[in-house]
Amino acid sequence: MNDMILVSIILPIIIGGILIFLPDKIFADRSSLLKMTGVSFAVSALAAVYVISGAAGNTLTLFRLVSEVPVYFAIDNLGRIFAGTVVFVFLLAGFFSFVYMSHEKNEKRYYGFYLITFGVLMGLCFSGNLVTMYLFYEFMTLVSMPLVIHSGTKEAVMAALKYLFYSFAGAYMALFGIYFLYQYAAAFENPGAALGGTYYETVRMMEFVPGGFLDRAALIQSGNVGFCLVAVFLMIVGFGVKAGCFPFHAWLPTAHPVAPAPASAFLSGIIVKGGVLAIIRTVYYCVGADFLRGTWVQTAWAILAIVTLLMGSSLAFKEKIMKKRLAYSTVSNLSYILLGLSMLNAAAFTGSLLHVVFHAIIKSALFLSAGALIFTTGRTKANDFMGLGKKMPVLFWCYTIVSLGLIGIPPTSGIISKWYLAVGCLESGLGALSWAGPAALLISALLTAGYLLPISVRGFLMEPDYDAVRNDYREPQLLMLVPIVILAAAAFLLGFYPTPLIRLIDSIAGGLF
Repeated sequence: MNDMILVSIILPIIIGGILIFLPDKIFADRSSLLKMTGVSFAVSALAAVYVISGAAGNTLTLFRLVSEVPVYFAIDNLGRIFAGTVVFVFLLAGFFSFVYMSHEKNEKRYYGFYLITFGVLMGLCFSGNLVTMYLFYEFMTLVSMPLVIHSGTKEAVMAALKYLFYSFAGAYMALFGIYFLYQYAAAFENPGAALGGTYYETVRMMEFVPGGFLDRAALIQSGNVGFCLVAVFLMIVGFGVKAGCFPFHAWLPTAHPVAPAPASAFLSGIIVKGGVLAIIRTVYYCVGADFLRGTWVQTAWAILAIVTLLMGSSLAFKEKIMKKRLAYSTVSNLSYILLGLSMLNAAAFTGSLLHVVFHAIIKSALFLSAGALIFTTGRTKANDFMGLGKKMPVLFWCYTIVSLGLIGIPPTSGIISKWYLAVGCLESGLGALSWAGPAALLISALLTAGYLLPISVRGFLMEPDYDAVRNDYREPQLLMLVPIVILAAAAFLLGFYPTPLIRLIDSIAGGLF
């Protein structure tokens, strides 16, 4: 049964690799390619859902890099939340791409790397120790880069290289911290219970332990607390590169405008969350929240999150190109999550995980909506869609609903995560930062309304320009529209009934604080 964990990771990677290298003449026409790809999407997703549901075994050791460090997978509730979100967005953005990619070259290659990226993300979500997580984190960068470079233009090549260099630089910063944690984890021989075996065996494997596996007393005795704090801060900043944290956020607004819209949805909704997951595992499952609470690392982390939050919203407000505006919005909203995590308390942690799910749904819907508009009209600027709400009412209403969710207007889901984040900031005891956090959330919400809602207002209330009266401007095809409707419905319904998700997150937080 444990083999199903491996199947959920390897199956989409194998299928994706076959798609990439199969000659084009194998497929009689585009329809046969889409049929094979659609079945591959469905089978890969079902295998992942089977593992997430708990029907499969909970752990699997694949092989050992060295005797003390296995490539090891383990299923816990945190991994289930991230993996479930990945599956949901993967399927909807994938089927959306069947229409969107009809005007793109190298469509087969796109689907191949899209499937491979999905498999690698499953490996990241199910990683059971720090080294396994790092391996799949690096793989995630390598296999998702072709989604950015897909069009092959000079802009796409430069954006992909920027994405690659930024991600690798951040990963190398994190790798320094991993070396340090391995050295000191291996030194703390303390026979006792911890996930089976002795504590010594557990930390040698660097398994994720709720509350962390570092022994603060031993670090104090060795005189390396300060060095450990530096190492952990480098890991937070390094993994934060993928999450668009200042000052390493610039790859996001460069990559999104050149990537196909469904790839942008997957990048912005899911792949950036890989950095968030890595930070959660580092802070809460390796070093422990108690170790960082009240230190300069917590203060610096919170300040970086607030700066990024306000900067991202401000840049999005000024940006005219729609996909680039949404990319800056992602920079801001990922920092909502990082701000909550930096508070190191249960309420803010709950808000952060809620926002992981809600932002993935909402931002994927926004990018797919932008993709549908660009596909239909050929226009890319946010001010170019005047009067189209009368031609495409379903699309524009879905866009408006998810925009309200991102702003945090009841009864959409965004208000719930922001409430928990604000409460967590006020309970943090960080002095001025306790108030600066909620204030930043409020300012960002106002800016979010300023850069999202005018598109709806112009679409519904303003008269169309000359081109918008063309008769062929109508609702997108169903295969594009239905995924957007499902995402908008999810963003709305989770605002009414978030209780099961909150209870699941509370069960995670109970083991961390």
